[in-house]
This record gives sequence, structure tokens and C-alpha cells, in this order.
Amino acid sequence: MIQTILAIGGLGTTELIAIVVVIFLLFGATRLPQLAKALGQSKRAFKDGLDEGEEEARKEAREK
Repeated sequence: MIQTILAIGGLGTTELIAIVVVIFLLFGATRLPQLAKALGQSKRAFKDGLDEGEEEARKEAREK
């Protein structure tokens, strides 16, 4: 199972480690938590927008 997780998108363990190292070098360890928090907030806002759009579509369908 761990091989399946590490082989996401055809990437091997070495490639994933290299990507993580490059991210640490670009952003530094102090900014990574901030970036993760911003990414999480963006994901939540996107999901809330989708939910709001679906609810609006349901309301319009009920009115017709």
C-alpha cells in the first residue's frame, strides 16, 4: 500500500523526496505552515462556493 501512495502520478520515492527538498529550499521551513494554511483556506472557500452554487441551482429548480 505504501508503494501505491508513493507512486502517485507515476512518481517514485526519489522524485517525491526531490520535490519536497526543492519546496523547502524555495519557501523555507518557516513559510510552509503559512502556505499550507492558505491552501486549506482556499480549498474550503472553493468547496463553500460549490455548495452555495448547488443550493442556488436547487432553489431555481424548485421555483420552476
